[in-house]
Amino acid sequence: MVKPHISKPLAKGRASLRRLRKAFLRRWRHPRLKWPKRIVAAFVGCLVLAVLAAGISLRLLYAGDPGPGTQTRGRDAVWLGHAWVDGRKGEAELQGLVRRVRGTGIRELYVHAGPLEHDGTLPEGRYPKAGWLLKAVHRELPGVRVQAWLGDVLDTEGPTGLSLADGDNHTRIVGSARQVLDAGFDGVHFDLEPLHSEDRAYLALLDALHALTRPRHAPLSVAAHQIDPLPALHSVAGFLTGHPKWWSQSYFGQVARRVDQIAVMSYDTSMPLESLYGGYVAQQTELALEVTPPTTDLLMGLPGYHTNNFGRHAWAETVPAAVRGARLGLGREDRRRERFGVALYVDYAATDDDWAAYRDGWGRREAD
Repeated sequence: MVKPHISKPLAKGRASLRRLRKAFLRRWRHPRLKWPKRIVAAFVGCLVLAVLAAGISLRLLYAGDPGPGTQTRGRDAVWLGHAWVDGRKGEAELQGLVRRVRGTGIRELYVHAGPLEHDGTLPEGRYPKAGWLLKAVHRELPGVRVQAWLGDVLDTEGPTGLSLADGDNHTRIVGSARQVLDAGFDGVHFDLEPLHSEDRAYLALLDALHALTRPRHAPLSVAAHQIDPLPALHSVAGFLTGHPKWWSQSYFGQVARRVDQIAVMSYDTSMPLESLYGGYVAQQTELALEVTPPTTDLLMGLPGYHTNNFGRHAWAETVPAAVRGARLGLGREDRRRERFGVALYVDYAATDDDWAAYRDGWGRREAD
């Protein structure tokens, strides 16, 4: 059999790789590396065990029955896209929304009216059809409130964005909130990201905003980051990645005490299985209930969108799993709590199945 021809450069390259491999193995087998290798092996073993333990814990949290009384309290919400206030949606779409909302526990519509400029201002031209929407919702869905959803990217992890450390920006943000309330919105909903745990400037901003909304009897609501599933995990994530995804439980409580509603963005969790995601939502529900005062509405987010990426798996993060997880957490921690609900994110991506899962699993009123 004729051997295939191998060029001299290729042969030299292979020989070099063999020498490097032999050298690596000699060093790896050196007696001095005996204990370092054991330490590395022990660390890897502990990491694997920790992941397995966390998975088992979340799976157990998803087990059992939600229990009686864990249905809507009539305090649910849905995030609506910008098309509702810029003219892209009209009467036909409105009637579709009315059919989906009527007879459920949805009380709040968070309608995107922003984003804010990086200095905290809000151009009025961003919501030219808000008056039509407000009038139509109040006519078709009595008792349902329309809140202006405002937000922006913060400068916490990049060179540009809205700075909460700037006191003048606070003044302009409060002015933007006053602007949408004067335009007829029933309340204001803020989603500022990425917002790091223990940010004192954010707490000061909420105090200033509540001083505006409270005399008007207008709800102040916020979208909130998830709570540390393990103690101080946000600090570890911040050190390793520069992105401290979670809030400490104590900080979550500080935010909750300063608002009328707090909606947990309980999605984008990287969970690979539906049961693990549902257990995670159950855990988040319990953690949030522990520190949210009974005078504040606590809402758990439902993932009504279907993108797939590193931070989210659509086959795992489903509305049925989130609903079941929220019910399990509520039943275990505070089954009789009245100021509790869920919030569907987001109307333009949610499917008929997502809406059905909300209605049948949580949101259908008994009289419906």
